[in-house]
Amino acid sequence: MKSMLLPVTGLALAVAACSQPAETEKAPTASYDGEVAPESKVPDTGTPAIKPTDVPTRGGDGSPIELAALTGTDVGGAKLKGELACSFAAGDAAQPILVANGDVASDEPSRGIVKVGDTIEAISANGGFDTMAKGTKFFAKGLQLRVALVGPAQGGGESPPRPATLTADRADGARRVFAGLWRCGP
Repeated sequence: MKSMLLPVTGLALAVAACSQPAETEKAPTASYDGEVAPESKVPDTGTPAIKPTDVPTRGGDGSPIELAALTGTDVGGAKLKGELACSFAAGDAAQPILVANGDVASDEPSRGIVKVGDTIEAISANGGFDTMAKGTKFFAKGLQLRVALVGPAQGGGESPPRPATLTADRADGARRVFAGLWRCGP
């Protein structure tokens, strides 16, 4: 009986050892929306990790998704209603590419604007300011914009900015990811 256990046990260990690749053999992976596995789990391959701003428009008809900076005139002309506002500015830009207003403790949609190329487009998100402040999905004609918070608030004060990504999905299947700051407050 002893002699039968040794070959079976040895065979089981050999199969288990071959069933999963070692942690060092796993290649770094990026999800479709440009997010990368945490740096501590990505082996050093000599190739820099993909950053959200490095992900150009993919898919669709091949034309880029271009969200332009909103001016004070653009925002003022939109006459957005709501007690508090949120905005997303890409990279180090001072001007936001998305602005939306909403009411506190409300289920009414938040409403805002983006500039697609040279055209101002109205956007809306389910829920009021409280939902919007945590990151949300905005919808426009042929476009979905998803704000995802990716880090803690930077600085102090009543409403410090937070690192975030803005993923733009166009109806034709195109996607582009922007990295920047999400600011919400008065």
